[in-house]
Amino acid sequence: MTREDLAETLEQIAMLLELKGENPFKIRAYRTGADTVRQFSGDIVEKAKADDLKGIKGIGDALQQKLNELASTGKLEFYEKLRAEFPETLFDLFKIQGLGPKKVKAVYEMLGVDSVPKLKAACESGELAGLAGFGKKTAEKLLESIEFREQNAEFFRLGDVASPVAMILDSLKSHPECHQVEAAGSFRRGKEIVHDVDFLVATGKPEAIMEHFISQPWVKKVIVQGATKSSIYLENGLQCDLRAVTNDEYACALAYFTGSKEHNVAMRSRALSQGYTLNEYRLAPKEGGSAEEAPVFHTEADLYSFLGMDYVEPELRENTGEVEAGAEHDLPELVKLENLRGTFHNHTTASDGKSTLEEMADAAIELGLQYLGIADHSKSSFQANGLSADRLLKQVAEIKKLNAKFKSEGTRFRIFAGNEVDILKDGSLDFDDEILEQLDYAVASVHNAMTLTEAAMTKRIIKAVENPNITMLGHVTGRLLLQRESYAVNIPKIIDACAETGTIIELNANPWRLDMDWRWWKLAVEKGVKCSINPDAHHTNQLEFLWFGVKQARKGWLRREDVVNCLPLEEIEAFLKC
Repeated sequence: MTREDLAETLEQIAMLLELKGENPFKIRAYRTGADTVRQFSGDIVEKAKADDLKGIKGIGDALQQKLNELASTGKLEFYEKLRAEFPETLFDLFKIQGLGPKKVKAVYEMLGVDSVPKLKAACESGELAGLAGFGKKTAEKLLESIEFREQNAEFFRLGDVASPVAMILDSLKSHPECHQVEAAGSFRRGKEIVHDVDFLVATGKPEAIMEHFISQPWVKKVIVQGATKSSIYLENGLQCDLRAVTNDEYACALAYFTGSKEHNVAMRSRALSQGYTLNEYRLAPKEGGSAEEAPVFHTEADLYSFLGMDYVEPELRENTGEVEAGAEHDLPELVKLENLRGTFHNHTTASDGKSTLEEMADAAIELGLQYLGIADHSKSSFQANGLSADRLLKQVAEIKKLNAKFKSEGTRFRIFAGNEVDILKDGSLDFDDEILEQLDYAVASVHNAMTLTEAAMTKRIIKAVENPNITMLGHVTGRLLLQRESYAVNIPKIIDACAETGTIIELNANPWRLDMDWRWWKLAVEKGVKCSINPDAHHTNQLEFLWFGVKQARKGWLRREDVVNCLPLEEIEAFLKC
């Protein structure tokens, strides 16, 4: 249980009591209690567990008992019974802008509306407009709120939120009362899909920061504005929450709000084993224990160090062994964006790209890369203007000519001639070996017949990687995040096959793909399979997708030595034997 859990439960009780038509003074007591819990300067959770809340203004005897039960057991019987008196779907109504407890109570009692679909039907039929206290205008606004909720997906790809997050961070950093700020939560951990974004700011004047946050032009709706926490919707429906803490609280708060929940549980357990309690604001000695007072932590690294651990990078905080590895000083040195020396799997206007060969090369040089692999589509991908054998060989000649130009100018840069060759339904390849042998490398990918059984798809891909002319396997599951699920395939068997054949597995850095999934890379490394972080760029600006790929590689515990495109030019030439 956290401070916020306690406060939200009290607020929920107040809402339910209002639905029941209870005494307004009783309702107000719970809301006052919620405010007190949030604003209390000490460790309110520990005090609640110890039944040590007496004398705190705003928390009477009845609330003391309930907070003690909630903090000690994680549940509150009074709340559970109260909630059980209403249909579960009723609580979705509170998420609709413009509906407070009184209006929810009215539509529930008068019209039997206990869900969002029923509310929508009542608005569309005109039934709600005839209800006292509502009217046509209210019904229209509620329909707009429902439509907004339906149209704005609850989940977003990492690539969808990176730009708005950078914009908001820049805005907050520009405020003179902002001492420190970071985007936390699943975004900071580099999850491929995020639900919302949590921002954390250290400041001495939280009200000023909150006012700045909610008043920016990109704010579509203000969900709530509080003294230390505010929430907004952006134009794309993304919910952004801002919390303000003091400088002394910032390190612990950043660790807590970065998560994951499972990582936090493991960290709290480690703290307890050393005589401390760890929450979202501080590390403190257990009450009645012998541990000394903890210092103020200026950074997360200080907190981890105090607990006898190496610093755990945010991307690793999923409770997949990072806490134990940190305690044993056995964490990997994760790959960094600046470690990349080049990349493969990029497209040009020869197939479905939007930039020419020369433009892609110039953009790669500008990014500081030493090499760039071009892998336009093969002939079976007709929808992507796939290259015939003749067109492919013509492109190979153009690449050789451009490489000669770089060499004559003294430019340390090379284009590798490749192809993204389709894996056909039976596992054969879209080009014969005599064509593939003339390339520097080849990426094998599935682009059609995605409804095969798992056994058939796995056999198909394994047959392709067994071809000695295939250098790497492209987007292994074919997924498009939030749009298309992975086709059925046995990933461990694919990894085993790649280990046996020496085939590289791509980490496709396009934010719609991020494939192979970060959860499989530990196994791949154990088997000796190398990774290539590829942007699958179809335009010069998409080379910057490499950032997303590195983020996923870090989540997969990948080190510099696990990623082939961290090799400098001369070493990758030797690796590819070209």
